[in-house]
Amino acid sequence: MITVHLVLNAHIDPVWLWPWQAGVDEVLATCRSACNRLDRHPDIVFTHGDAWTYHIVERLDPSLFQRIQAHVAAGRWEITGGWWIQPDCNQPTGIGLSRQIQLGKEYFLSRFQAFPRTGFNVDSFGHAASLPRIMRQHGQDRYVMMRPQEHEMDLPARVFRWRGSDCEDAVTTFRIAAAYATVHVAEEHVLASLQDLPPGLSHTMCFIGLGDHGGGPTERQIEWCRAHARSIPGCRLVFSSPSQFFDAVEEEAPELPRVTGELHYHAIGCYSVMRPVKVAMRRAEHQLQQAEITAEIDPRPDPETKLRLKNAWQQVCFNQFHDTLGGSCIPSAYGQILDQLGAATAVADEIIHFSLRRRLTTLPDDAHQRIVLFNASQLEFDGYVILAPWTEEVWKNSWQIVDEAGAVIPYQLMGPEAAAHYRHRVLLRVAIAPRELKTLLIERVVPKRIAPVSFTAVSPSVPMKLTFGATIASIGARPCVTLANDVLLQAELELFEDFTDTWSHSADRLGGQFQDSAQWLDPMLLDDGPLMKSAVQQGVIGQSSLVADWRVYADDPVVELILRVNWHASHQVLKLSFPLKTSLEGHSDGIPGGVLRRRPDGREYPIRDYTWLHFAKRTAIAIICPDVFALDASRKRLRLTLLRSPLMAHHTAPVEAFPRANYADQGVHEFRFQFVAGSTISLPWLERRAAMLQLPPVSADWTKGMEMCSRW
Repeated sequence: MITVHLVLNAHIDPVWLWPWQAGVDEVLATCRSACNRLDRHPDIVFTHGDAWTYHIVERLDPSLFQRIQAHVAAGRWEITGGWWIQPDCNQPTGIGLSRQIQLGKEYFLSRFQAFPRTGFNVDSFGHAASLPRIMRQHGQDRYVMMRPQEHEMDLPARVFRWRGSDCEDAVTTFRIAAAYATVHVAEEHVLASLQDLPPGLSHTMCFIGLGDHGGGPTERQIEWCRAHARSIPGCRLVFSSPSQFFDAVEEEAPELPRVTGELHYHAIGCYSVMRPVKVAMRRAEHQLQQAEITAEIDPRPDPETKLRLKNAWQQVCFNQFHDTLGGSCIPSAYGQILDQLGAATAVADEIIHFSLRRRLTTLPDDAHQRIVLFNASQLEFDGYVILAPWTEEVWKNSWQIVDEAGAVIPYQLMGPEAAAHYRHRVLLRVAIAPRELKTLLIERVVPKRIAPVSFTAVSPSVPMKLTFGATIASIGARPCVTLANDVLLQAELELFEDFTDTWSHSADRLGGQFQDSAQWLDPMLLDDGPLMKSAVQQGVIGQSSLVADWRVYADDPVVELILRVNWHASHQVLKLSFPLKTSLEGHSDGIPGGVLRRRPDGREYPIRDYTWLHFAKRTAIAIICPDVFALDASRKRLRLTLLRSPLMAHHTAPVEAFPRANYADQGVHEFRFQFVAGSTISLPWLERRAAMLQLPPVSADWTKGMEMCSRW
């Protein structure tokens, strides 16, 4: 006899085909309806997670919140999941996902004195291999998911033990059959939950209730469940909850099959659509990390800082919601989404710079103008920074920069950022330990030791070679880079047809018929100094214009590319491709809070920050790409997915049905890449290089102690 645990629930998308305000309304309506059902039916249990939902009810309808608290205390309303929201489980950083769980845990412990063991992400578009470890770090060892569904990924059973790698502890995981929401309950819906159970297990779950715009169980659904409690041969239906199901599984203690690695494929198009939100999310997560660290050095901390940081993280975690970060909401919702992420970033930015400057007021006076750098990171920074100290007068080649011990810091002048005023920027290399404050002095007196500066020139040579040691960027009609041990890497920007919908339903790879490759003009040499050489090249692909800024640095093994794309396309996908002369054995990609080695099977995968290519008889190659969120690889080719242009919120319906719809991601986008090969590469090195791009030192001009005439 199989026990079918009927889980009465309400899946709520706070943002999707409606703005967040409509999500608030659906939360209030759903919770009110659920309380009414519980009052009327003493034998049922209602299940809901998402701390944001309870937070909204508590703020807007205290009496309704008290009803919920009473039902929770009576065991009639089960809190499951417990995270702030049901997020995208591939694209946040590891710290971002940890904050997602931590915020929910703090909320539920403070309001309900409990936090569930069960994670609950039933609509998220796949699940990163690092999730089991992150969950266990926060006390969760059970998980409920649905996607990928049976037609998207074969799993050994509906209930299994999931772990990220062979050396990690597992979480007991249940994959929902058919759907997490139902309009009308039918026998087929229950029968689906009976399929694929592992041997020895006599329990399963079946989810009942309206969604995605909330609603929960209806009177008709509850009546059907009662009427059919014993009507299906071989099973009995009982009103229950996820915790009761998992408790029964533990008590029965069957030998569950094991699954190792990530859970994919569903909605691969969501890795690379609505890029501005993904970039804004990544920036907000990193700025808030820097704000937390900078606040720790504040000698006079603002008493409101902790609360402001918490509220900002709540905004960020709310917008990690899987439809939001996945890029599948209606166009009008994204203005508000970007506003919310921008507001969180602005809070972080203010905390960073106010906290730093309060610390700087404690420094002694100095007659020199100072450049202060603070490494607000957990990792060492050892690389190049570009600074723009305000010196009023034009920077003189005789000036030098020295550290606190008086050692000269080599620097190179770069052209201005703004055309309105010729204000030099300064490129220099610094090494700063985690949380270290470093002070540099600008010496304006003609020194005995003259630091090297740049010489700007224009060269007509094609292809143009930028060289430092064994690192060469060859810029021409087909740009390529030569790295350590003469490793050659050709870069090809390619355009393909892409008629998949916003989610790319029923697809595991992107890029149909080839459309175009980039056409490049002759490069222009911009910087030719002792620390950095650069060349800029303009181009076009399809209807989109391109600007590529190639750079090589002294005593640095990377070739850097800053690519700007003014994207104007429809139903196309843009990929940066790298043909490989040696067969690729595998690629290790960054994932939230970790790294995962994958097979080069041609399918689309989400990535975080970098990919590391492994060959049997060739030096390994790594590409650091913090602004790219997806790739595909085969034995003979790697392709980074840069941009897609489906119709926004297009869900498998015919394209002709949307004459007023918007194409995604039109406009200017900027990408940063660093290419490296050889023994330099290691996982700690890749993590540090990615952090250096995304968590650069915080800088400030400091003139305390200078005579006015020294500066003006």
